[in-house]
Amino acid sequence: MPENATEVTAAGIARLAGVGRAAVSNWRRRHADFPQPVGGTAASPSFALADVEQWLRDQGKLAEVPLRERVWQEVAGHPAGAAQALVHTGCALLLVRDRPTAWRELTAASDERMADALPHAVDHVLTARLGPDSPSGTPGPGRATPSGTSRTPRTADSTAPGSTTTPESTTYDATAPGSTTPGSTAPGSTAPGPAAVHPASPPVAPGVHRARAVRTPTAQALLPSVPLLRAAAQLAAGIGAGQTFEFLLGRHLDANPRQFTLTPPHLAELMADLAEPPKGAGRPAPDRPLRSVLDPAAGTGALLRAVTGPAALYAQEADAGLAALTALRLALGADGAPGSPLSPGADGAPGSPLSPGADGTHSSPPSLAVRTGDTLRADAFARLATDTVLCHPPFNDRNWGHDELAYDPRWEYGFPARVESELAWVQHALARLRDGGTAVLLMPPAAASRRSGRRIRADLLRRGALRAVIALPAGAAPPYGVPLHLWVLRRPTPGVRPGPDLLLADTAGLAASAGEAGGKAAGGGRDRLDWPVVRAAVLDAWRDRADLPGVSRVVPVVELLDDDVDLAPARYLPRPTPGGDARGLGEVRERLAETLRLTTRLTPPPATPAVPAHRPRTTVGELARGGALSLYTGNAAPGGQGPVLTEHDVLTGADPAGTPFTGPAGTPPTGPEAPGAAPDDPVVLEPGDVVVPVLGGGTVVRVVGEREAGAALGRNLQLLRPDPAALDPWFLAGFLRGTANNRQASSYASTAARLDARRLHLPRMPLDEQRRYGERFRELAAFEEALRTAERLGGVLVQGMYDGLTDGTVTPA
Repeated sequence: MPENATEVTAAGIARLAGVGRAAVSNWRRRHADFPQPVGGTAASPSFALADVEQWLRDQGKLAEVPLRERVWQEVAGHPAGAAQALVHTGCALLLVRDRPTAWRELTAASDERMADALPHAVDHVLTARLGPDSPSGTPGPGRATPSGTSRTPRTADSTAPGSTTTPESTTYDATAPGSTTPGSTAPGSTAPGPAAVHPASPPVAPGVHRARAVRTPTAQALLPSVPLLRAAAQLAAGIGAGQTFEFLLGRHLDANPRQFTLTPPHLAELMADLAEPPKGAGRPAPDRPLRSVLDPAAGTGALLRAVTGPAALYAQEADAGLAALTALRLALGADGAPGSPLSPGADGAPGSPLSPGADGTHSSPPSLAVRTGDTLRADAFARLATDTVLCHPPFNDRNWGHDELAYDPRWEYGFPARVESELAWVQHALARLRDGGTAVLLMPPAAASRRSGRRIRADLLRRGALRAVIALPAGAAPPYGVPLHLWVLRRPTPGVRPGPDLLLADTAGLAASAGEAGGKAAGGGRDRLDWPVVRAAVLDAWRDRADLPGVSRVVPVVELLDDDVDLAPARYLPRPTPGGDARGLGEVRERLAETLRLTTRLTPPPATPAVPAHRPRTTVGELARGGALSLYTGNAAPGGQGPVLTEHDVLTGADPAGTPFTGPAGTPPTGPEAPGAAPDDPVVLEPGDVVVPVLGGGTVVRVVGEREAGAALGRNLQLLRPDPAALDPWFLAGFLRGTANNRQASSYASTAARLDARRLHLPRMPLDEQRRYGERFRELAAFEEALRTAERLGGVLVQGMYDGLTDGTVTPA
């Protein structure tokens, strides 16, 4: 095997061939010519990708490896690790996008010569996007200060974006993107002066990294990556450099779920929207882009990606490897960010970074500064004042620096206890805001009520810094079983009277009501969350700052300043009674009665005994090989674009929520079987599809109708798409639900069962006979749905009656 050849695990082989891991294990046992392991461990061996591909082709199990899959396998099997491979790939993709002519000249050379020439070219684009790679922040020898990176004087009055330049004797730093030329003041920032910046900690604290997060790789490090970089550039030619990196980074995050705490896209968008001011706040209009945004615990950069059209992005992340990936993600996503379009130059290079848009705002990609370091202990932006701070801090961190930071000037509202790390992040965010700036933080619910934090909460209220506490439903973000809170804060402006009230909002009951209306079980869970409902309720409450029964309430600060200073919204917003008042309960009762009448009509007739028929049988796998149906595996997760039919929806009979996927000009998208479709594109449901859960060992099967059409197939689901000329979908679904059929097609572990749809049996019947059975199975499905609806309405009525009788809104008469 060639040195540094790409390796692939059994899971990667299964993905290549479109089978389960059990099939790969069977191939290894049954085929003596299956490639031998070349690395890994006995429990998780790895194989040479080229040998595996050739074997699969020889066996007729693989026609051609999709380009996306080939690139990912090269990333996953990189000798330096997937993370380092992603850094190299991101650097190359920046070069492909920003200097395509230079990239084409490099690729014309051999691998060795290309590796030798790459560092200089990569350093050029990294410097242009992320600043110079020098510890002091000053340009290295022979380097000019690039556009998009400022040389900002490190003085207490001028390190914010848009501040002016001071005399030449001042030392320069590269941590303030977006700074303007001498004598100018950027939109959205204050004029230079003592109020422009709030000094918080020493200019250079131990552990602060002034250099950019992405270091220029050496030729020796790049040499094993050259084949990967060529393949990634080929993929970028089809889908774009930014989408290529997003795909590879997403695969890396999915493959290592325990290593990263992610902020879901819908939540990130909501937090960015909350950073816009409410009506009458005297801030820029909501459609104006934010001038500067800081994320002091950036993670994968999801919050900064959600902000539309910022002029300057600042990020700090403690993990150096993750900081590099985040910097590349933000840099590659800049040209596709809403509000910052670029017009390509003659050779495809980005257009002028100073060309104004139609609304007069600059259409350049955001200036970007990403630094590595522990934010609380070693703040890389110690003299920065931004318009907005967005933050998803680590929760319950006892080792946040309590002993070292006892006298830190950031604790304007009180020194946080060791168990109150979240309140330390709150005060850090306020310290990095300009006067009147807004911060939005994701917080655990305990931070609103722990007694150890009551003095800090009280001072935040008295000084008008805390403006809203919003309770989200469980499932909004990890940990998914906990209903997290959003805190919206604003740095007080000297001379302005503090706000006399606090907005409290609770969307948990709202989400439960929406779930019941849509056929979903009440309660939390990321698969059950209806984000459009939650988003609309939160934004309406924040922007209107009004009382909405059961959803939001504006509470006077004096009412909150008791011994506990408990700010949990549920304490001031009791959840509405199921069914509402007595009139609402009457409507629920009428719906229940109607549903029970329907159930009676749909009750099946008495079963007629018969001798078990012995029919010739086939399997789903044989039908798939014969072309009578197609098999697909779900890969979509809630929180992305469009609705997703989840495993929970199939088990409970709920409808997928959201806007259906559409193609160009509003047309339905092509299915995954269309030529050119990528293996990671969502499987879009069509009427007549049959969906089967993979896990659980139950006998639940769902036939897709018009209500579900257009949604994406979620994870842990298998889809069978029958040919209408050969198979009736209801006939197929009915026989797949047989208990004996499911048992023989399932494999059992200690805690769960896994269904292999290919092993399910079906009787061979003429199409007319299939339709006769299918009609009976359709009637049984309607009866089952009516029973499910009656159960749900009955539960609402019973609980509503209990609540009404106990709170006095319903009399016992």
